[in-house]
This record gives sequence, structure tokens and C-alpha cells, in this order.
Amino acid sequence: MKIVLLDALTFGETDLSGFNNLGDVAIFQTTSPSQVQERITNADVIVTNKVVISDEHMANTPSLKLICVAATGMNNVDLVSAKNRNITVKNVAGYSTDSVIQHTFSLLFYLMGHSRYYDEYVKSGSYSRSPIFTDVSRPFFEIKGKRWGIIGLGSIGRGVANIASAFGADVCYYSTSGVNRTEDYQRTTLEELLKNCDIISIHAPLNEKTDNLLDYEQLLSTKDGAIVLNLGRGGIVNEDAIAKIVDEKNIYFGLDVLTKEPMVENHPLLSVKNKDNLYITPHIAWTSVEARDTLIASVIQNIKQLDS
Repeated sequence: MKIVLLDALTFGETDLSGFNNLGDVAIFQTTSPSQVQERITNADVIVTNKVVISDEHMANTPSLKLICVAATGMNNVDLVSAKNRNITVKNVAGYSTDSVIQHTFSLLFYLMGHSRYYDEYVKSGSYSRSPIFTDVSRPFFEIKGKRWGIIGLGSIGRGVANIASAFGADVCYYSTSGVNRTEDYQRTTLEELLKNCDIISIHAPLNEKTDNLLDYEQLLSTKDGAIVLNLGRGGIVNEDAIAKIVDEKNIYFGLDVLTKEPMVENHPLLSVKNKDNLYITPHIAWTSVEARDTLIASVIQNIKQLDS
């Protein structure tokens, strides 16, 4: 069996040796669109994280039996064509839940605790010249007693809700699908959530109901000092609106996802003046060592099932 990994660089230092027990393995760190067809020719199995697999690719790869998406979302594969050609497509769900939950709080604590300011305050030598033992120039608040609104109460959103509750937050949620219902937390409208919550975290997929869900007008309705965290998908929050409002209003943003990744050069978010109110990480919430190990183990298991 010929197995081709198209974008192994996304797995970092994760051990990929388990694939060698399954067949003839070709590992490519990155693959451009123009390189895909040449690399998958005669492949039985393709492993892709973000590399797009089109109908044309499948048509010109008659040996192809299985496409393993090393992620949860499968929007990079033409699923209709795969079905019509009897090519199995398998993803991996739930592997990064704990990692994303943890990174949600990492974003929050960085912003809420003014970590950038205090780190630079010490390292610049300012603390050494302080007349007192502490510095309270950037007040921070406790999670306890704050209202935390969650947009998208799936497994990740629920995990965040449970931990936020343990900190003493009053949790409510908005269901983007209209399906999620629970007695554990109060369900509310998007308008009420934005208006009343001190912390807002997004854990929803990008679809027709969530595309541009939070635009300038919605963000303008948030509380003074609100913290908005997007760990769902880029496109749910309008990035041009963020770039504008972060310099107009006392509002904080923590972003792990962007509409286009990697970030485009000269992105409006790189030019904001109020940089302390904006924290961006390069789509790393899913990438804990444990999550990537689980991901690869699950992909290998998906390939093993092909022969069973």
C-alpha cells in the first residue's frame, strides 16, 4: 500500500514512524497546489491536513482508496466526488478538545492579566527602579462573578463552560445551530449575550449561520472592557471590524484563527494602535504535543481499518 503524507510540517516533531508499518510511505513537509498531482499518483492512501484534494486529483489517481484528513474539518476535500468514485474519506474528531480548551484560558489570562505590559515592565528595568514592591498601574479582575458567554456549546464550548464555572463565572451560551440545549447553562440570544457578558468565547464552526456573525455593529454593542476570544474559525468575527473598533472602544480580542492562514502581509490587525488590547496566536490551539500524538495515532488507525 502506497501512503503519501502531503503536509507533515503541520505535525511538527510528532513521531510519524507508525506509518512505516502500513506500507510504502512518502512524506512531504509541504505541498503546493501544483505539486499535488505528481505526488499522489499511484497512491492508495493520502494523508492531508490542509492540502486541497479536488475531483481532478481523484480522477487522475485511479489507485486511490482512502483520503485521511488529519483534522476535524473536511472542507479541503471534494466529498461529493470522493463518494461518487467510491473513495473513503475519514477525519479525526475530538483529538484536540482539551488543547483548545486550555488555549482559551491562555488567551484570556494574557489579556486579563496584562501579561505583555508586566513582562516588559520587569525586563525593561522599570521594576528595579520602583519605589514600591509591586505595580498596580494596570488593574486586572477575577473571573469569579463575571458573566461568560459562549458562542457554540459543543464539546469544546462545554469544556470551557465547566472550567469557567469552576472559577466562579456565571455562564450562558448562544447556540449557533439552534440545536444545542442544556439545563446546565442558560441559553440566550446573541444580542443579549453580547450586551451583558464580560467574557465572550467562540467555539463554533464556520458555516452560513456563523459567517461574519460578529461585525462592527455587534462588537459595538459589547460591554466596556469586554474580552472576545475566537477559537472557532476565522470569518466568524470580521477582522476589519476588529481592527477598527479596538482603537475606538475599550474592548479586548484574543484570536487564534483568521480568515486567511497564514496571515496576509499588511493585515489591518498589524497596524492597530492599541496593541495591548489585541493578542493573536498562529492557529496553535489544537497543537499540544498530546493532541498531535492522538491525531497521528487516530489517522494510523483509520488506515488500518481500510484492510479490515
